[in-house]
Amino acid sequence: MEFREIIFNSNTENEMEFMPIVPLGEVEMDEKEKKELPKDIPIIALRNTVLFPNVVLPITVSREKSVKAIADAAKHGGLIGVLAQKDQNNEDPTPDDIYSFGTIAKIVKQIKLPDGNTTIFIMGRMRFEIEKYTQETPYLRAQVKYQEDSFPKDDKEFDAMISSVKDMAERIISLSPNIPMETGMMLRNIENFSFLVHFIASNLETKLVEKQGLLEQNDIKIRTHRLIELLQGDLQMAELKNEITTKTRGEIDKQQREYFLQQQLKSINEELGGEGNEREVKDLQKRAEGKKWTEAAKDAFKKGIGKLERMHPHSPDYSVVYNHLDLLLDLPWGEYTEDKYDLKKALKVLDADHYSMEKIKDRILEYLAVLKLKGDLKSPILCFVGPPGIGKTSLGQSIANAVNRKYVRLSLGGLHDESELRGHRKTYIGAMPGRIIQSLRKVKTSNPVFILDEIDKIGKDFRGDPSSALLEILDPEQNNSFYDNYLEMEYDLSKVLFIATANSLNDIQPALRDRLEIIQLSGYSIEEKAEIAKRHLFPKQQKAHGLDNINLKYKPGILQQIIKDYTRESGVRELDRQLASVMRSIAKEVAMNDLKSVDVNSELIVKALGKPKYSNDLYQKTNPPGVAVGLAWTYVGGEILFIESSLSKGKGGFTLTGNLGNVMKESASTALSYLKAHAEEYKIAHSKFDEYNIHIHVPEGAVPKDGPSAGVTMLSALASAFTGRKVKPFLAMTGEITLRGQVLPVGGIKEKVLAAKRAGLKEILMCEQNRKDVEEINPAFIKGLKFIYVNEMSEVLDKALLKR
Repeated sequence: MEFREIIFNSNTENEMEFMPIVPLGEVEMDEKEKKELPKDIPIIALRNTVLFPNVVLPITVSREKSVKAIADAAKHGGLIGVLAQKDQNNEDPTPDDIYSFGTIAKIVKQIKLPDGNTTIFIMGRMRFEIEKYTQETPYLRAQVKYQEDSFPKDDKEFDAMISSVKDMAERIISLSPNIPMETGMMLRNIENFSFLVHFIASNLETKLVEKQGLLEQNDIKIRTHRLIELLQGDLQMAELKNEITTKTRGEIDKQQREYFLQQQLKSINEELGGEGNEREVKDLQKRAEGKKWTEAAKDAFKKGIGKLERMHPHSPDYSVVYNHLDLLLDLPWGEYTEDKYDLKKALKVLDADHYSMEKIKDRILEYLAVLKLKGDLKSPILCFVGPPGIGKTSLGQSIANAVNRKYVRLSLGGLHDESELRGHRKTYIGAMPGRIIQSLRKVKTSNPVFILDEIDKIGKDFRGDPSSALLEILDPEQNNSFYDNYLEMEYDLSKVLFIATANSLNDIQPALRDRLEIIQLSGYSIEEKAEIAKRHLFPKQQKAHGLDNINLKYKPGILQQIIKDYTRESGVRELDRQLASVMRSIAKEVAMNDLKSVDVNSELIVKALGKPKYSNDLYQKTNPPGVAVGLAWTYVGGEILFIESSLSKGKGGFTLTGNLGNVMKESASTALSYLKAHAEEYKIAHSKFDEYNIHIHVPEGAVPKDGPSAGVTMLSALASAFTGRKVKPFLAMTGEITLRGQVLPVGGIKEKVLAAKRAGLKEILMCEQNRKDVEEINPAFIKGLKFIYVNEMSEVLDKALLKR
């Protein structure tokens, strides 16, 4: 029998690729041959192909089972059963791992390969179905039942189907550049329709399960119909690939055409006088004259200009290079504003803009003094920490005016992407430099006063950690070489006076906090607020509401009335809003009655703002036993809080309510333990702790509360409840307690003292070690307050509780 090779890829038993061989001539079996086929045959499994009747397939045999099966078949007529395995990665398939329908094949030829494997050529003869396996070792054998094909007779529809199969196969071959055109002619010369269907099916690029389905179908007409469906899918895929290839070739041709046209346009522009990008390049080079470049910036600009000259203006990268060069030219390399060293004038500017804040003003004057004497100084990184509304941000503007520097502000609240600070790579779509570099580009100087507002409210999530990016910016030893991703080079920030603002230090990353010079700002006293309102807020609101020409007569005490009755804050933001409400009410009266003068009195304040919102009577009256007044610090300033305790018949239960944190709960437990240990000193029966349930409550339960400052207040409230002695009226207290009976110092003293003063309290009890904090407060602000200093918890109870 003669064989001829054609180009159709096929996978074999060991996953190598071969060219299937087509037998030429009569290939169908006659009835005598069919009857002589054995019923019990050796079996081999193919990895990823299906053998069809009358098709010749070369396979390389490497499995030991398959080698033994072929050897046995060669001794008994060369017939062997061929089945497809379900999982091609299975190295040792069992009967359950292979399909039950297969093809008996004739071993036509064997070739020993140099690597020890054997290549055999097998020709499919007839389909069969496994009835049962007779052995599994050393190779598979099975009893089979042969399946006859059902052929239609004189069926025109079937003839048309065969013609369609030929046409689609030829069309696929014509669209596939890797298949020779002679293959199509060979297919057209095949007369045996059964062989035609099987040969095309074996070379079909489809899933193995689809081929197996064709093999298992007894009706040749149905098999052919299913083959047409599969060929249709292959044909559509081939047409799509051809369409994509043609389209891609057309786009390449279009790009080449545009390139040649652009080159011609460039030549024409040169002849007409140098249009195109030459004018932009010359403009950039002119702007670069006299720039105080660093060496790195000079080299980068030179390389960028060279690249820009070689690029066409319509190139996608042109704008990237141009924008980068434009940034280099806009940045103030080595350009500084001249500082003013007139310290007296600077102090006047600071005093005019901000009342009080002596500590900050002294720090700025110290900086200017050193700068005046030395001539050069690395700028410190100042951080103003204090409650909202006390003027931390506006103070930066005043500092800039005092030292004759430009002012720029960057709000960090909610910033979560570090690229906002460091910039993006310039090759990204929509890339921009970081906001630090953008701000310097805007102010045109390398030594502005730079406010980093709300540094404690920087966000942190999966997108990045901007606070870590600030470590380089805010380190005086490193920020002379700050690297921006868009700029792609280092920039000197050492002359920038960075000023950060924050409400709380607790939310600032420790490594970042270490780089900051912390300056604590306390809240304002009533007197300070009144002075600020008189100097700044009242004139500002008068002008903002169109009352410049109206004579507003008010007594100094009216401002204190607004502050005491309508505000409870450390700063002056709420006060500013209340004054705005008063001005709106005055503006209404002026507009309706055409007034030229208005008396700002108590009646007008009540009419504009309503009844007083806050009352001090609550803190001043005598409370029942078990109630004490404490002082707390919050990020908005000092606050007054009640500690209430009560006893009820029970079994010694201990309950804490009021949304308390762990530290505050521990303070209550410590106070109770101390009282139990010293019950005899305070004439408390030990049985009382077991016979009564104890309940401690802190009002305003919706507000979270925590901290050690309430320790002495908890102790006083519990002692008052157990002894029946009331806590002194007009007394507030703060301090941490220990089991040893000591009172420890706490923070936020100025805010707490001012809160007590606003509430009208007369006495404040605290730790002796906090005396120094009280001495730092302006005596005029705490006039009328009496301070009680203690070291031991026994002193607390002696001075806080009234005698029986």
